[in-house]
Amino acid sequence: MIMDDLEEIRRRKLMELQAQRQREMEELQRQEELRRQIEAQKKAILRAILEPEAKERLARIRLAHPEVAEAVENQLIALAQSGRINQKISDELLKEILKRAMPKKRETRIIRK
Repeated sequence: MIMDDLEEIRRRKLMELQAQRQREMEELQRQEELRRQIEAQKKAILRAILEPEAKERLARIRLAHPEVAEAVENQLIALAQSGRINQKISDELLKEILKRAMPKKRETRIIRK
């Protein structure tokens, strides 16, 4: 009888853990789907506001400086959503934006005595 009770408790506990894991997996799937939808919306907005050359430049910047590319993309998307971008952004304009967004390089000087 005691063994049966222990088995029943173990079985219930196992079922609870399996149900909890299933809920966690479903939540992760929902989050991943939401992330994919947001990424697709971002790409669509960028495709609409960037000329092809500017889009290529931003993709290359993403390889070298992903945090800068992300910041510039978010800024451009915010401007587009607020209606402050009236025309497609050219490669030249994107260069100017990137110059302002890129961190300043420190110049190293060696002084010989």
